[in-house]
Amino acid sequence: MPAEPVAPPAVTEDDPGGRTVRRLVTVVALVAVLPVLYQPGLGHDFFDLKIYMRAMDWWAAGNPLYDYVQPDRVQGALYFTYPPFAALLLRPFALLPLGATVTIFTVLTVVGVVVTTRWLVTPMTRRHQLPRLFALAVAVLLVFAAESTRETITFGQINMLLVVLVLADLLFAVPGERGWGGVGVGLATALKLFPGIFIIYLLATRRWRAALVASATAALATLLAAALAPRDSWRFWTQELWATDRVGRTDYTGNQSLFGLLSRFTAPEKPSQLPWLLLVGVVVGYGLWRAARVARAGDALAGLTLTGLVGGLVSPITWTHHLYWFIPAAVVLVDAALDERRDPVTGARQRRWLFALAAGTGIVSIYGVVTFLDWGAAPTRTDNVGEFVVRNAYVLLSLLLLVALPARRPERAEHRATP
Repeated sequence: MPAEPVAPPAVTEDDPGGRTVRRLVTVVALVAVLPVLYQPGLGHDFFDLKIYMRAMDWWAAGNPLYDYVQPDRVQGALYFTYPPFAALLLRPFALLPLGATVTIFTVLTVVGVVVTTRWLVTPMTRRHQLPRLFALAVAVLLVFAAESTRETITFGQINMLLVVLVLADLLFAVPGERGWGGVGVGLATALKLFPGIFIIYLLATRRWRAALVASATAALATLLAAALAPRDSWRFWTQELWATDRVGRTDYTGNQSLFGLLSRFTAPEKPSQLPWLLLVGVVVGYGLWRAARVARAGDALAGLTLTGLVGGLVSPITWTHHLYWFIPAAVVLVDAALDERRDPVTGARQRRWLFALAAGTGIVSIYGVVTFLDWGAAPTRTDNVGEFVVRNAYVLLSLLLLVALPARRPERAEHRATP
């Protein structure tokens, strides 16, 4: 009598082999999606980086840096808009072949994504006993999928360098301790003015020494640039800094700031300054109050995330590649949702809300507002709610997160991250 065939063991939730297969499938699926997401952005062809390098060639030839003009069929003309200190750091790259510069910038961005994602995710995996390698792999791939990362890479932008400087400074420097706290924020501010909002954040959280160090670092870097390029520095700080038309049309869909939202209502005319300044005052006051409150309660990541969102909202120009701050926002939301010590009655409902907001933030960040829509100027029709939401998705999401981003419990939100 033949023996009955023995069925193979079923793959259950407790089966390590089954978990490994599912995790591998998840990672492979995410990797497979990335080329689809990056395909539309390949047309950027490192557009911004090429402008930087042409401006450096122009400057190296003895011409005034801010006289550089590149004709453009959409905007009419494009210029070099960064502070002189950034130009000093970019100038050596003009000695390299363009392909080498593109490779260096891309590699640095990739390394920056991996390192900063590890900083954000590792404390959460440790607190909730999540599979660290798998969680980190999924998180890194999702960050690469985000439109802000795609635009940074395909345009050849320097945003990840700024993020590394800010996160390294504000996550690892302990308030009250003497050290290098503030240096990273100061350098980032000297490179690009946007990170200056974090100096205000340091003041709001009463980290006086770090705020002083950040201000002094930014000032010293700026003075160094002034010593090496006095005429260009004088021109930037007295003229070009205030010429917002040099950075592009404010009603472009790619400008996801409050001023961009207002500009899309009034295009082709620019909006009145008074309503914008009133909105800026409310957002800065409320946003930094919340940021300081959660930071003093022990949640450094939520505090600096709220500050980054405030900076994106109040800057006159906030291109989509500037909006990295949805990524740490999603981490904070997931971390808070995984807290099992919530009230048994309201906890389940709160957890569902936090997971839903984290998923919504991720979906909006990945789908984006320009990759599959358009970058160009398109006035918002006041009678079309759907168009209003789509063309201002990042602005609306930033405002929602400004109110809804939770402050995690101090014992859950480790004050000092682990590098």
